[in-house]
Amino acid sequence: MPNTAATTNPLLLPWATPFGMPPFDLIRPEHFAPAFDAAMAAHLAEVAAVAEDPAPPGFANTMLALEGAGRALDRVRSVFSNLVSSQASEAMQQVERDYAPKLARHRSAVVLNPGIFARVAALYASRTALGLEPDQLRLLERTHTGLVRAGAALGEAERARMGEIAARLATLHTAFGQNVLADENDWQMPLTEAELDGLPGFAREAAREAAKERGLDGYVITLARSSVEPFLVFSARRDLRERAWRAWAARGTSPGARDNRPLIREILALRAERARLLGHADFADWRLADNMAGSAAAAEALLREVWAPARARAEAEREELAALARAAGHNEAIEAWDWRHWAEQARRAAHDVDEAALKPYFALEAMLAALFHTAERLFGVRFVERPSLPLYHPDVRGFEMLDAAGTHRGLFLLDSFARSGKRSGAWMSSYRVAESFAGVVTPIIVNNNNIAKATPSLLSFDEARTLFHEFGHALHGLLSTARYPSQSGTAVLADFVEFPSQVLEHWFTVPETLRTYARHVETGAALPEDVLQRLLASRNHGQGFATVEFVSSALIDLALHTHPTPEALELESFEREFLAELGMPDAVGLRHRPAHFQHLFAGGGYAAGYYAYMWAEVLDADAFDAFEEAGDPFAPALAAGLRAIFEAGDTQDPMALYVAFRGRPPAVAPLLRHRGLLG
Repeated sequence: MPNTAATTNPLLLPWATPFGMPPFDLIRPEHFAPAFDAAMAAHLAEVAAVAEDPAPPGFANTMLALEGAGRALDRVRSVFSNLVSSQASEAMQQVERDYAPKLARHRSAVVLNPGIFARVAALYASRTALGLEPDQLRLLERTHTGLVRAGAALGEAERARMGEIAARLATLHTAFGQNVLADENDWQMPLTEAELDGLPGFAREAAREAAKERGLDGYVITLARSSVEPFLVFSARRDLRERAWRAWAARGTSPGARDNRPLIREILALRAERARLLGHADFADWRLADNMAGSAAAAEALLREVWAPARARAEAEREELAALARAAGHNEAIEAWDWRHWAEQARRAAHDVDEAALKPYFALEAMLAALFHTAERLFGVRFVERPSLPLYHPDVRGFEMLDAAGTHRGLFLLDSFARSGKRSGAWMSSYRVAESFAGVVTPIIVNNNNIAKATPSLLSFDEARTLFHEFGHALHGLLSTARYPSQSGTAVLADFVEFPSQVLEHWFTVPETLRTYARHVETGAALPEDVLQRLLASRNHGQGFATVEFVSSALIDLALHTHPTPEALELESFEREFLAELGMPDAVGLRHRPAHFQHLFAGGGYAAGYYAYMWAEVLDADAFDAFEEAGDPFAPALAAGLRAIFEAGDTQDPMALYVAFRGRPPAVAPLLRHRGLLG
């Protein structure tokens, strides 16, 4: 009998949509469970065929067969993971809760399959005699490393335990992320007209839109970063700033079933157990062994090198803010809910730069034009909007990327605005990655941001920089020329993945970019030159706060993942004692407190790896110095070298890629200089 699910489920049928886009108009939450079941069964059959192949293992019948396996599952999973992150209905979240452990058990069944490991290990042992091309050799070596690190070389009992741990962690990660999202969705602070004191027009408009989305009159502040952070910056109501900050800081600590603290203890304990099974002292030791840093000690050494000057700068900033507040008649000690407010006053006083007055010069449309112009100048690609593309939400826009010859190279989807059901933050992901080993497949990449929706949509300086950051990730996926999907785009070592995104941020503040695209949304007038110069001069203002806020979160990540008894961890005491030992300046606070630190606990991608942003910043600051030394931010030879990094994916060692571009390993001094922390 025919498989009914396969013949009626749009997730399993061929897609006759433009460029092979998912048929979003046909896909319903109820389609995912049967699609996952069918796709997992098909994948297991494909893996079994490889594992049980009577022919001796070869690159084609093992490595290429594995690269081609699981295509249906990849497709279903990519659609689901993207949609549940951007529009998480209860029905979709129920599928997520049900299938997170099932998918984890499925992955374990694949990576812990003894027959697969035996074949890959045999190829690995004879790899130098196989005559492989460089990308093929790296594919074999990285696959072997991945299987060993997953536990494939362990005994049967240990492999079984690794599978159990993976399934339980998937459940815990899902619960953690859903708890944070629920706290963010549920909290709101309605405001009357009288409570808007200090808020500029753009913040009032965003608060009005947030109220409208929730079916309310008046104004609402939410826990979307694009809502709460401007409120903390501009509101003259200290009592309301405190209420908003406390709610923001308390995410993930709601009493009862939504309390993430017991989940953190179990997650840390399971990760530690997994690391010990694999012969490592702790989870950080396991994680960092397969990254550019090489060890937790090396990652911590970089963070500590930056910490000392950053802490000194933050203490000086606190004194400056306190004096400014006293002069304005506010004698209370500077608290966490005051810092951003008085920092903006200090920036205005020092540089005559007013963020509220700047926002009309950073309209979303103009910043998109700046993004696309930068990509064309650096990499020779063009972006053309395709309004007819089938998309999953009215907020989403679709663009086709064309190369210099006008050939289609991929699709770029942009989901810009915060909304209920969309997780906070900004991120890049893919519906399809680039590959060419079994025919050319072009990528479908999506950038998610959480900008406050308003008419017109105006960005803060930091939001515009984040737009460039996420577009750097998108270009990493869109420009990939790797032939194998497991090496494509962002599938690189965890502490290299942020380099393409962070290096692209530098082009946002290139004076040529700002002179061309920072134009008043109503008059079209360019940002006045004296304002531009003051804005650039103010970039390092408050870097003590910003650096301390980040580095402390990266250090507590490493501390949590090296804790000897995580199952007994009392989180508040640990956090308090850790910050005291670190010498954390009063009223700064962690950028991400553990109970809502989704990088660490809503998944494993950045666990014991949050330091990677700073590690990559060493690379990006040093790399952009090359363009500054050349006197041309679009120097053709350097742009070609940078493009080679974006194209390579994981086909080469990342340090070798960087040295090929720069002619030497990176130096730390440019990072300290760019952050204004030297001298």
